[in-house]
Amino acid sequence: MHVSADKRLNITFFVTIFIMAAEVVGGLLSNSLALLSDAGHVITDVFAIGISIIAIHITRRPPDKRATYGYHRVGLLAGLINGVSLLVIAAFIFFESYERFARPPTIDAPLMIGIAFFGLLGNIAMASILGTHHEDLNMKSVWLHILGDTLSSIGVVVSGIIVYYTGWVYADPIASSIIGIVIVWGGARLTKETIAIFLDLTPRGFNVEGLAKKIEGIPGIINVHDVHLRSVAHKRFAFSAHVWVQDQALSETAEMRQQIRDMLQEQGIRHVTLQFESGECENDGFYCRIHPEEEEGSHHTH
Repeated sequence: MHVSADKRLNITFFVTIFIMAAEVVGGLLSNSLALLSDAGHVITDVFAIGISIIAIHITRRPPDKRATYGYHRVGLLAGLINGVSLLVIAAFIFFESYERFARPPTIDAPLMIGIAFFGLLGNIAMASILGTHHEDLNMKSVWLHILGDTLSSIGVVVSGIIVYYTGWVYADPIASSIIGIVIVWGGARLTKETIAIFLDLTPRGFNVEGLAKKIEGIPGIINVHDVHLRSVAHKRFAFSAHVWVQDQALSETAEMRQQIRDMLQEQGIRHVTLQFESGECENDGFYCRIHPEEEEGSHHTH
């Protein structure tokens, strides 16, 4: 049964609050710095999920005069904030790991293991609810937070077991450092991807020059210039270009437009804006412009 993104986030939000409360109580009772640090990590998750829930409702607002492309980038903004917070969390983990190397704490290992195992089960459940395939970076950012929690809980459980059976207290900071590296990797990738969209960089996996050459290969087209490809939001691409056609091909622009649109749709590009120009006026120092009718739905050509 399909569960909507906002319902999954709501369930995750309340489970996260429950785990946070349990870890705070358990950390205080067991004198476990690992549990209290993990609880601090979970607090940032509550904040991240809260931002994502708000963002997902805003992104559903229809386009208007203030946002002609819609409000999809609000979700991107939430993803960026969450991505940066992952890097901050990793920095905190590295700092705490250093402190534990310098001054290993005395802990109640059995209680620490029990609470951490409880948190692990909750994190696995939340990760399953959120799923691994995400259509937007907002949901992906929340999933990365939960993944970080899951790895952190595993680290606490494993280090607690090692401490209990061997008394080697350095297992805890070593496990924490490994977790921090994994979180940095995920947070850096997420932050880089969202910044690239905000800067209108060419989406990964696309060759703009290659697309232009394919269009120029259509009979009747002389040249394609002023080509732009950008991400309006995650996996939502917009393409625009000026298409210079032969004079005798002016009557065939509707067919050309359809060919170009079909070719771009095969690449996952559905928002297409084309400006057709005639070579007849080029010698006069400017291009003659043709203004075809609007395409149906969300595909517009001008």
